[in-house]
Amino acid sequence: MSTIEKAVDKQAELTQQTEPMAPNTAKPIPESSPELTSSPASARARQETAVDVQLDLKRLEQKNYVSLSPERRLINEEMRSIKRKLLNNAFGSLSSTLQHPNLIMVTSSRPGEGKTFTAVNLALSMALEKDKTVLLVDADVLRPNVSKTLGFTAAHGLTDYLSGDELTVEDVLLSSNVERLKLIGAGKPHHLSTELLASEKMLKLATEFATRYPDRVVIFDAPPLLGVNETSVLASMCGQAVVVIEENQTKLAEIEQAVALLPEELAVGFVINKAHRNQGKGYGYYYSSSD
Repeated sequence: MSTIEKAVDKQAELTQQTEPMAPNTAKPIPESSPELTSSPASARARQETAVDVQLDLKRLEQKNYVSLSPERRLINEEMRSIKRKLLNNAFGSLSSTLQHPNLIMVTSSRPGEGKTFTAVNLALSMALEKDKTVLLVDADVLRPNVSKTLGFTAAHGLTDYLSGDELTVEDVLLSSNVERLKLIGAGKPHHLSTELLASEKMLKLATEFATRYPDRVVIFDAPPLLGVNETSVLASMCGQAVVVIEENQTKLAEIEQAVALLPEELAVGFVINKAHRNQGKGYGYYYSSSD
């Protein structure tokens, strides 16, 4: 039996991916947590240059992203079904069997299958939780798309932090107008992106993300698995992975090849994007934990 066949144990429908938004201006504000402030002088400098990311929530809603309004919408209900499994794994009984279960990597086998749409929607949905906070990190340092999708720009991002010693995490961490959602952009392109993601500094950062706050979920929008090395490196630091698959497009052989690149101990979920259900377009969702 193939890997994907073993994975089919739970299904929910989601909506079709939409076009990303055009970027607008971002404005960071300082993170108040103690581990992100390197010194009083750094904190003061951060306050002087701080900006706040103002997400256009209405436009996101119009593009079929999760809505933060009281109105009940299909995409919200569909994402609730997916995030509940992820949150149960992150904070429930299974969490003790996973390393860093609150670190969730979203990827795909090939580009264009809807991983960023899924990552952003999961982050927005998890931000609706009353007792959780979420950090969305654009770890697709080869073809970053989170900032374009959400419509913000950032002076510094993940690669900038990893490639030098002059930046603190506080310098790349952005608060948003969504109360429990924070963001980190991909940063500038770097020819040693694999080495940066495999560095001791990245491992320490992932550990800090996983352990500092007991209520935090971190979602990494990662590069596709096939043809690059960055994603398998990042996967080794996470406890869960969501693999996005485009229905009738992604080949089973590619899925199996992609999943083979993931650590065996990783809890792996599958989102079937652009699935046709009940004369509509959406997702199917399948989840499994590697044994």
